[in-house]
Amino acid sequence: MAGHSKWANIKHRKAAADAKKGKITTRLVKEITIAAKMGGGDVSSNPRLRLALEKARENNVPKENVERAIKRGTGELEGVDYIELRFEGYGIAGAGIIVDCLTDNNIRTVADVRHAFNKYGGNMGTDGCVSFQFKHCGQLIFSPETNEDALMEAALESGAEDVVSNDDGSFEVITTPNDYTDVKASLEAKGFIADLAEVTMKPSVEMELSVEDSEKMQRLLDAIESLDDVQDVYTNAVIID
Repeated sequence: MAGHSKWANIKHRKAAADAKKGKITTRLVKEITIAAKMGGGDVSSNPRLRLALEKARENNVPKENVERAIKRGTGELEGVDYIELRFEGYGIAGAGIIVDCLTDNNIRTVADVRHAFNKYGGNMGTDGCVSFQFKHCGQLIFSPETNEDALMEAALESGAEDVVSNDDGSFEVITTPNDYTDVKASLEAKGFIADLAEVTMKPSVEMELSVEDSEKMQRLLDAIESLDDVQDVYTNAVIID
């Protein structure tokens, strides 16, 4: 089930990402700040910061915004003290949802996320209730036209964990979170440009929803995504257009 859905859902996931463009700068600045706070401002020794800076470049975040965020994170400039929160819960038909947030007011964030779940047919759960169904990893998805043997050889030489061939003909290169940026850069240098590339929470088993349930699930996900404190939302639901 998961295999045939991969390629069909890339357009949907790209559209969802594009819809977040208006808030992407704010979210990336917050991520850069917390990454620098947790691991320091040296990109070479801070994989999380390196990934955040790559995303900032891809989304044309102004250089001065990036520099200020790093300095706030390392304490060179005063700024908001963000904390990380993760919420887990269930969406339509019991599909799993993980919500990652950065906030300066955890009471507000808890209330906002809970309200979104309740209003749109979901249910917030306890810590760990769905995360065991996901793997934190780097994921690069390539079109069915990609040469499988060449991609596999290049990926494994680049340090990837695995290359998966899906039922729909697309391919996934899986990496550890820390190796993601290096593997992605190595593959691009060899001419392999992924149609979708991200560090994500990859579901071990996906749940394909009906058209009606997909519409309900999308409304729930949109409501959660729209919250100011939300950074990322992951689900094992396969949304059918």
